[in-house]
Amino acid sequence: QVQLVESGGGLVQAGDSLRLSCAASRGTVSNLAMAWFRQVPGKERDFVAAITRGLGSTRYGDSVKGRFTIARDDAKNTAYLQMDSLKPEDTGVYYCAGGTFLSYILLASTSTYRYWGQGTQVTVSS
Repeated sequence: QVQLVESGGGLVQAGDSLRLSCAASRGTVSNLAMAWFRQVPGKERDFVAAITRGLGSTRYGDSVKGRFTIARDDAKNTAYLQMDSLKPEDTGVYYCAGGTFLSYILLASTSTYRYWGQGTQVTVSS
């Protein structure tokens, strides 16, 4: 069983940067694909970014391409999401997830991920 804990959220202004961290407090993430999803009230969780295990191939949601970067450090049992040039529409609760890689396409699906963190709030003011 893997337990994920996110940190690094907060209130920032448009154009600022934030780095989110997702640490495994129990278990290991080295064999898992890791991802970040974003959710706002009343809507489903939207895919933000994912990274496979090993070589670390990445995939990004269209709205964050070129601004966000996902990374992993298996030695620290942690995944990261570097968010630059933040926009008000990036506001939401950000969830970290871990799961078994099935296909590149399915990296963007919540059904791929068995393990989820509790979420961290990111608020971007205009």
